[in-house]
Amino acid sequence: MIKHRLAALIVLLLQLLCPAWSQPFPNYHAEFVDIEEKDSDVKWWQTGAFYQIYPRSFKDSNGDGVGDLNGIATQLPYLKEIGITATWLSPIFTSPMADFGYDIANFTEIAPIFGTMADFENLMAVAKKLGIKIILDFVPNHSSDECEWFRRSAAGDPEYKDYYVWHPGRMENGIRRPPTNWISVFRGSAWQWHEGRQEYYLHQFVKKQPDLNYRNPKVREAMNNVLRFWLAKGVSGFRIDAVPHVFEIAPDAQNQYRDEPRNDWNNDPEDYGYLQHIYTVDQPETIDLVYSWRAVLDAFQRENGGEERILMAETYSPIDIVMRYYGNETVEGAQLPFNFLLISEISNSSNAHAYEDTIQKWLQHMPKGRTANWVLGNHDKPRVGSRLGSDRVDMLNMLTSTLPGASVTYQGEELGMTDVWISWKDTVDPSACNTNPQIYEQYSRDPERTPFQWSDSQGAGFSNASKTWLPIALDYKQVNVELERQKPLSHLNVFKKLWQLRRQSRTLQRGETEVKALSDSVLAVKRSLEHESILMTLMNIYDGVETINLQQTFKDLPPRLKVVMVTERSHVKVGDLINSTSVQLQPKDSLILEATSSYYGYATNGELRFLPVLGIYLWLAQVVLYMSSR
Repeated sequence: MIKHRLAALIVLLLQLLCPAWSQPFPNYHAEFVDIEEKDSDVKWWQTGAFYQIYPRSFKDSNGDGVGDLNGIATQLPYLKEIGITATWLSPIFTSPMADFGYDIANFTEIAPIFGTMADFENLMAVAKKLGIKIILDFVPNHSSDECEWFRRSAAGDPEYKDYYVWHPGRMENGIRRPPTNWISVFRGSAWQWHEGRQEYYLHQFVKKQPDLNYRNPKVREAMNNVLRFWLAKGVSGFRIDAVPHVFEIAPDAQNQYRDEPRNDWNNDPEDYGYLQHIYTVDQPETIDLVYSWRAVLDAFQRENGGEERILMAETYSPIDIVMRYYGNETVEGAQLPFNFLLISEISNSSNAHAYEDTIQKWLQHMPKGRTANWVLGNHDKPRVGSRLGSDRVDMLNMLTSTLPGASVTYQGEELGMTDVWISWKDTVDPSACNTNPQIYEQYSRDPERTPFQWSDSQGAGFSNASKTWLPIALDYKQVNVELERQKPLSHLNVFKKLWQLRRQSRTLQRGETEVKALSDSVLAVKRSLEHESILMTLMNIYDGVETINLQQTFKDLPPRLKVVMVTERSHVKVGDLINSTSVQLQPKDSLILEATSSYYGYATNGELRFLPVLGIYLWLAQVVLYMSSR
């Protein structure tokens, strides 16, 4: 009897000691609290997978060669399949399409080419049923010159007279000239003469996009009402287009604007880069305007309930300015000012140290308590596969899904779609059309905007039209959703598994982050959270085989790590255990490893050591059996 009691005592000691030994490592939850309850303070957008849809190119439902709202609605289950939280739609509003929807004639109407308001409401209903949130593009800097506001302003209507930035110009030797030397983003003067009003109007983009005048309170309230209109339709927030351009410097006492200084490195007086844009972008008033839009969203939530509505701000400004968009100690701003550093600072030749510096730049500048975000591509920039290499698509998706915060995926990047060469004859982007056949390719955004590749059928499953608005990629039979669904380690399936892991892992949602370049070739991202698994993302950026010792850089890792994510380049399999002092990465390989509960950690003399769990259990079990048998 004594022996049996002694055996029971040993078992009890085992139960008490094991949690203590296991503290540094996963899967033991000292606090018996429901995980969803513990994570209730994490807002839906803070770890969200955002997905940009360019509506013209996503799915055509009526055979006209242009994508539309009904096409999007039919394919929303695909977004659910791949783990998307919310989708941002590029503009769907009434427009003459001089800049493919970014020249808006009516901010509260649906463009007929995309459908009707009933179609939009149906899309919202489908999205709600699937649990996918809809983010709309908000284009505040300008309207179309076909907007009723502009027509009335040009006609001198007292209500709308100052809705836009007008100026009579300046006289030089009896000749009327534009007010300043300011240059449009799309080349040439940013000022256009209007015969009817006999004044110039400002357009920082194409001449059919006159800039709104935000120094007029009526304009600000009109655009606030645009936000309220779509909020009432059920959208979960807005991506704000071209934020830095919204304000330009105010005229002086004589109603004159200042010329901008030129850049010595650019000798093309028509090119946007010819000038230093110190008076037309990043004006101080812009930040406060974004804060005021956030106040509109917050007021709507207070009055109507529901989850938090968000702002995502597009800005390529210097990092210190971008961080101000978040808000300050007293005022809230955009929840997610877009982080374009992986686009603007990483190139095909960047090594692991450049990746580390770029990631740390955002994390170190970001104000405390704010949420990071990671953007690899969009409709204005070459695709990831073309910019950084098709053989890096998986590792980059792995990187952005395991870094802290939210990520934004441009449609097709999950498939590894690449840019499509578009001839001068087929080019439609105004940024390129304003140039000439010799230089248009360096300005064109058409290559990254080609139709989405759903299948290997005619028209790539995008449309049954004989001709689509932009040509379809020649590789659509090899790169498409249907085919990649069938390949276990396709770009698509790797993407899906990454976001499945993200949803299941509290470490990835809430954990601390360490980013280290282990060599020129290898980048490591370690995510850790008390009482949870440590997860380690490893990327071999270059073409050589690399063997790394993780213990040299990360001191709290056990001797063996479990493989939880691989790509088609990997020589290991999910579930394999590998030595943390000798991890081998194949060329352009990437892995996610987990520090599992196969080891218990204990500290001695300030050093963390590990004992194999199985060995401890077997030894104690033998003791129990021995004592029981006597």
